[in-house]
Amino acid sequence: MTPRRTALKRQKKNRKKIRRLLVLWVFLWEKGYQETDSVVSSVTTKVKGVTLTNTSTLGPRIWDVADYVIPPQEENSVFVMTNVILTLNQRQDRCPEVGSALILPCVGGSLHSPVFPGIQTGECIPYNNSIKTCEVLAWCPVEDDYHIPKPAFLQEAENFTILVKNNIWYPKFNFSKRNILPTINSTYLKNCIYDSQTDPFCPIFRLGKIVEAAGQNFQEMAVEGGVMALQINWDCNLDRAASHCVPKYSFRRLDNKDSAHTVSPGYNFRFAKYYKDTNGTESRTLVKAYGIRFDIIVFGKAGKFDVIPTMINIGSGLALFGVATVLCDIVVLYCMKKRYYYREKKYKYVEDYELVSMSESKVPSSSDSGESLKEDEESPHQMGILNHSFEET
Repeated sequence: MTPRRTALKRQKKNRKKIRRLLVLWVFLWEKGYQETDSVVSSVTTKVKGVTLTNTSTLGPRIWDVADYVIPPQEENSVFVMTNVILTLNQRQDRCPEVGSALILPCVGGSLHSPVFPGIQTGECIPYNNSIKTCEVLAWCPVEDDYHIPKPAFLQEAENFTILVKNNIWYPKFNFSKRNILPTINSTYLKNCIYDSQTDPFCPIFRLGKIVEAAGQNFQEMAVEGGVMALQINWDCNLDRAASHCVPKYSFRRLDNKDSAHTVSPGYNFRFAKYYKDTNGTESRTLVKAYGIRFDIIVFGKAGKFDVIPTMINIGSGLALFGVATVLCDIVVLYCMKKRYYYREKKYKYVEDYELVSMSESKVPSSSDSGESLKEDEESPHQMGILNHSFEET
């Protein structure tokens, strides 16, 4: 079977279409004519907001940034406390266990328990008139975090704002910019709040809007905490003016809440504030803080025209043109209804020359056939001589 060149009008059109698509994909969509670079970024944040709480334990109390942003500065992230369990005036002493230990029987001499607020002494002591729990050497009174406050302690955190200052640099092109664009002045910055429709370049975000944009409910998330991502995308075409290189913001929740997996949900941690009285006795306030951590994630890519990638991709594109022929052949010879007809036209089937010679040699030859074979085997030059001599005679 030997291939023959067969041209179909429809196949020619399909090849042209495929080649055009390859050119569009390599050069226009993938920008194969550009050199690219990844972004280098730095982020700083500033949170603002004040709220008032009034509880039987604390009374009226003002909470400002120094109280609920813990720690004051983090790398590319900020934690805002939204709920809290406070254990006041703890001192190192002996006291009964609390919390989940209340539902377990106390066994004298036992030195193991699923809750370890301190070092167990092996004694059972009364927690109240009806319950005895294990005695521990710990910071007393022991923290009771069995019930989480609902609704969240700092409900007004929804209206707090965060200013995100982001500086980016593309070292390969020596191009730098920041998300506070040159068109933004101080008056606008003091009054704007990010909105994807009306203020898409404002760098000040309301916390409730961030959570809402990710499809979550802020008040529900504030109870047990969570982790949010504020994503800044810098995809820049540096063949255009620098004013076209602008940030695009998006939001999502990173600790996806799954109703089927409720073990250890949210985000929380503990810290303490220590004091000493006039007698030198040390005490502390233990804080179990629930809140939302906002991670600022910056990513992006910049491209600019360069001769070397252009030439490389032109060569690659020319090589890909051969793919068009292969694809068209596959469609025509294996997928179309008339594939057998096209296959017959494309390929010519011939028998092996050696097999044909062997079969002919086995057939008995007459004198006439021998003469004809000799005549057939004579070269054109010899035949020309014979014909010429015949004409002369």
